[in-house]
Amino acid sequence: MNVETNRIEYKQQLVNDLEKEFVAFLNYHEGGVIYIGIDKTGKVIGVSDIDGDMLKIKDRLKNNIMPSCMGLFDVTAETVDSKDVIKITLASGTEKPYYIKKLGMSEKGTYIRVGTAAEPMPVRMIESLFAKRTRNSIGKIKSPNQNLTFEQLKIYYEGVNKTLNQQFASNLELLAESGQYNYVACLLADVNGMSVKVAKYNGLDRVDLIENNEYGYCSLVKATKQVLDKINIENKTLAKITPKEREEKRLWDPVALREAIINAIVHNDYTSEVPPKFEFFDDRIEITSFGSLPQGMSEKEFFEGYSVPRNKELMRVFVTEQVTEQVTEQVTEQVKRMVRVLGCNSKSSNDLMLDLDLKHRPTFLYDYLRPALEQGFVEMTIPDKPNSSLQKYRLTAWGKQLKNKC
Repeated sequence: MNVETNRIEYKQQLVNDLEKEFVAFLNYHEGGVIYIGIDKTGKVIGVSDIDGDMLKIKDRLKNNIMPSCMGLFDVTAETVDSKDVIKITLASGTEKPYYIKKLGMSEKGTYIRVGTAAEPMPVRMIESLFAKRTRNSIGKIKSPNQNLTFEQLKIYYEGVNKTLNQQFASNLELLAESGQYNYVACLLADVNGMSVKVAKYNGLDRVDLIENNEYGYCSLVKATKQVLDKINIENKTLAKITPKEREEKRLWDPVALREAIINAIVHNDYTSEVPPKFEFFDDRIEITSFGSLPQGMSEKEFFEGYSVPRNKELMRVFVTEQVTEQVTEQVTEQVKRMVRVLGCNSKSSNDLMLDLDLKHRPTFLYDYLRPALEQGFVEMTIPDKPNSSLQKYRLTAWGKQLKNKC
């Protein structure tokens, strides 16, 4: 083998500080390649447990690096001099600076490739790169597979009396800036690597697992329907006989349960490839949607009622059924008023409160603005900075459809 270069790093075996090599290449403008099973002189040693080591590497890349480097790496097995080695290809990331999660965005956790070494990144460079960072989203991440089909998505739209035309990928924002399919397209495609788990336990804890189902590896809209069908079966009807009549009641309110499930799926943070999960216990349902607060939003803003949709592209797809079939049932009068007031204009929150004749800000946030944003009828003009003094709101394509129906 050749000697190490600015783009090639050799490791004889998996080492504890491999993450610093990952972030150094992610932060380097040319990216790079790391070989496991080759020593510093270029001598091929080989890897004894190649499958196990590849799984460990993928796990460390997914869980130990921030921001998510999903779509920026490839881990493959190669045979060199009749021995198995691992090749890790890392592209230059768009969300620089990348850093080791447990060490934070500091000189201890952030590295850059300098010659043939991973060197700590100077604070000034860290600050400069962070200032230029573009907020990551599944709409900007390139799909790892570009050979995608969308028959299940087309069936979903036909079910609500809509047809996907030749420009559907562009109209539904399924393309990254490069013009290739993004990760939203991957999630909505007929085949993908994402599955949603529905588990059932006997008792009040996770000791006795009696049923474990996985729905997925298909279009997210199909997987969602499968999850809804399964949970509808679990939502049993209880009957009570009274002198007057037979009273029937579901364990959980079906409308609220459906909304909670769809929200968990639509607002999940898929950049870490962790799907939502649903768990049944004797006394409760636990719904887990992965992710933290969206970038740019503080905890205070969240509890004050501000809302930043995490996956607006998915929201627009899933809200189709609401707009087409159940406008009067699913959309509140407050949201309809909000849509009518906005019209074709962009307005600030203060202007909206004036037009709606509202003086109590929490009422405006919780009853009008937040649900309109969450249901995909309204969007921010500056989504990356929700608390910007220049922030305004406008109707989405679905909001315009709702306006025409109101």
